[in-house]
Amino acid sequence: MSLFQTLEERGFVKQVTDRDALIPLLDEGQITVYCGVDPTARSLHVGHLFPYLLLRRLQRRGHRVIVIVGGGTARIGDPSGKTETRKMLDIEEIDRNAASLAKQLGRFLVLDGESGIIVNNAEWLAPLKYLDFLRDIGRHFSVNRMLSFETYKLRLETGLTFLEFNYQLLQSYDYLQLYDRYRCRLQVGGDDQWGNIVAGIDLIRRLRQEETYGLTVPLITRSDGKKMGKTEKGSLFLDPELTPPYEFFQYWRNVPDDDVASLMKIYTEMELQEIRGLTDHRDERINLAKERLAWEITRLVHGQDEADRCREAARAAFGGEGDLSGLPSCRIGPEEWEKGVGVIDLLVRTELAPSKTEARRLIQQGGVSLNHLKIDSIEFLVNRALNLQEPILLKAGKKRRVRLIVD
Repeated sequence: MSLFQTLEERGFVKQVTDRDALIPLLDEGQITVYCGVDPTARSLHVGHLFPYLLLRRLQRRGHRVIVIVGGGTARIGDPSGKTETRKMLDIEEIDRNAASLAKQLGRFLVLDGESGIIVNNAEWLAPLKYLDFLRDIGRHFSVNRMLSFETYKLRLETGLTFLEFNYQLLQSYDYLQLYDRYRCRLQVGGDDQWGNIVAGIDLIRRLRQEETYGLTVPLITRSDGKKMGKTEKGSLFLDPELTPPYEFFQYWRNVPDDDVASLMKIYTEMELQEIRGLTDHRDERINLAKERLAWEITRLVHGQDEADRCREAARAAFGGEGDLSGLPSCRIGPEEWEKGVGVIDLLVRTELAPSKTEARRLIQQGGVSLNHLKIDSIEFLVNRALNLQEPILLKAGKKRRVRLIVD
């Protein structure tokens, strides 16, 4: 099986510009491939990670990878996949985000300046002279063709700024620069980037009379219809300060049964035969597969020690045995413990409920308990008089737990 066929079987391929030409390029010798991300936030989320896991596989097969952190394009904002104009960030914030993302990406790729290179496109975009750029680059773009891509069609309904309309030109220019500097011949990205990728290939063909290629990964949605990596609190970030490792672990532990195999193929390096052996059933053994999925991707993102802690904490919280140190915790002072803390306030404080209204709803629906004590009153006080034995677990629904620690 060729490398490309392996990528297809694992779910990494949605669209490709020239499948027949790309197969031998990936199997014979070395090709240079790039993927870009705009530093519009300080952390990647799991959706961003998908194409970089593709780069990781290509790099391990001997191909050279380039990561663009788009300090230049972030000043405009990519309209792809967006229904509204992105919030404009100041340059200082963009630079801070770029440094943070570069550090994160270094955990998944070898960025040694040879087999893996990281660049900031502000290097060549910031000094551009606008009139020269329009004359030399802009004249190769057809407005009619740009408007034929789904991204621009959708945004025309809600409003597309002229600033955003320039984005495709800039990303295409990125590809041209990487071709000239590094002989880069393959760009990968999410499927919402298809129009931008094709435009870059066309620009290189016009100006350099050379063929380059593009490949997109699918935009993942779960079998229950939810967007992949979305939680009640928002995106599932790789930064442990934005998404704590235990919460990250539990997300994967609780994915729908029908998604386990496909997620293992993408987000782990397990062999396909082992994946089939773990997921070819729908009895209680599927829970072991989910735990393995959660452990594998938590290990990839946060390291093995953190993955082990999260697994032990989950086993302790739900099975009664194991180390609870990885479980989210909330400290209660001695005076509070003596006087008592209202359960509604505690649910909001521990983030088991996003608001007091939601906390009341949870209690009224019978979804809140303290150890084995079901809480059925919104006036309930959590205090010393309850004589609760350690560990004290506040539970919301079947899957969320926080350990209460009395100082």
